[in-house]
Amino acid sequence: MKLHITATRAARLSTILREDMGISSGLMNRLKWQQLLFVNGVSRHTDYMVQPGDVVTIPLAEPAPEYPAQQGDLAVIYEDDHFLAVDKPSGMLIHPSHSQFTDTLANFVLGYYQKTGQSSAFHPITRLDRDTYGIVLLAKHAHAHALMQAAPLSKTYPALTFGGPALDSGSIDAPIARCDLPSLLRKIDPAGKPSVTEYSVLYRGETLCKLALKPITGRTHQLRLHCAHSGFPILGDPQYGSEQSRALSLSLGFATQQLCARELTFVHPILGKELTLKSHMDTPNPY
Repeated sequence: MKLHITATRAARLSTILREDMGISSGLMNRLKWQQLLFVNGVSRHTDYMVQPGDVVTIPLAEPAPEYPAQQGDLAVIYEDDHFLAVDKPSGMLIHPSHSQFTDTLANFVLGYYQKTGQSSAFHPITRLDRDTYGIVLLAKHAHAHALMQAAPLSKTYPALTFGGPALDSGSIDAPIARCDLPSLLRKIDPAGKPSVTEYSVLYRGETLCKLALKPITGRTHQLRLHCAHSGFPILGDPQYGSEQSRALSLSLGFATQQLCARELTFVHPILGKELTLKSHMDTPNPY
């Protein structure tokens, strides 16, 4: 894949790349040393003076990953030349690790790219815990990934909880810190990082609720921890659930947390338009 732009002003090639195309310094330097910066089809250095009407082109080829591709069912929600959004099922890791090298979302996405003839890479923009399910947004190349690093994302997660908040809507403001190693869990701690979650009640029953959770910050385990801290743990959560919530989860057959990344809204950094993507998945209806 190639990215190109027709210059509308006279400027150094490095300026056009950074300011007009949004190319990161890291990517620009890598392409420079590979002599892959082109003006009107000719390889040029970053100090070359581009003139109005010149066409600047850069390839967006990605190095081959170290993990294998796997063929399998992949629920695609959205796709263009720059981004791919898919549904991740519960129980699946996002990326291979030392302990698990296959059967992750990355393996199946790479298999999808091979099957569809795309030389794209796996750059996750949003991430989910192993047992949280729903939409995951991926960039197909490093440039798209870099453009999204500071972009605001609005995410909505339906969750089934044991009990619920007193108000039908509100926010949870509780700082989060890591637990002492070797634990990978988090805890509410005044010395932790600021963490805010907005919520609204979708359904309120005698023993459980369905909430729409919107993370304003993006801390690890934030939604699960905030709900547990506030007195209404997410059903099926083995780490942060209470004894009562675990008992109810067992009776309902919930082995993993009932938390779904249902909706994602962001401004496409290349197309310049707002997109709202919706998962094909949802938490069960409690009624």
